[in-house]
Amino acid sequence: MSKKKGFIGEFREFIMRGNVIDLAVGVIIGAAFQAIVTSLVDDIITPLLGIILGKVDFSSLSVMVGDANISYGKFITAVINFLIMAFVIFLIVKGINAVSAKAASLKKTEEEAPAAPTTKVCPFCKSEIAIDATKCPHCTSDVE
Repeated sequence: MSKKKGFIGEFREFIMRGNVIDLAVGVIIGAAFQAIVTSLVDDIITPLLGIILGKVDFSSLSVMVGDANISYGKFITAVINFLIMAFVIFLIVKGINAVSAKAASLKKTEEEAPAAPTTKVCPFCKSEIAIDATKCPHCTSDVE
């Protein structure tokens, strides 16, 4: 029985690791994002290309080799669709990276601003004291 608990415990530890959960979230978001990109390509970009290039359709191109029908036109169409989709994803990721870089730059600028000093040095005993102190706690001298 202890072997089974050990296995279940190991499995639970594996599942609860951050990497596995991050991967699962990435796959789910990727699937949802795929629907957006597919719609963008199929419903907007491809029709626009059809207007510009004419209704070019490679899918019916094929050649007979013996008894085999090799539909190379479908392959050409798949490659073109892949290139269009890859280009659209490239543009989206490039835009996201530009926004992220700008946000990081703004955050870095805010972090680089020097903080106001919170301490000063007692001119008599040279101990570090609070900036608003009027009497040194170490030597009891009056300080400005």
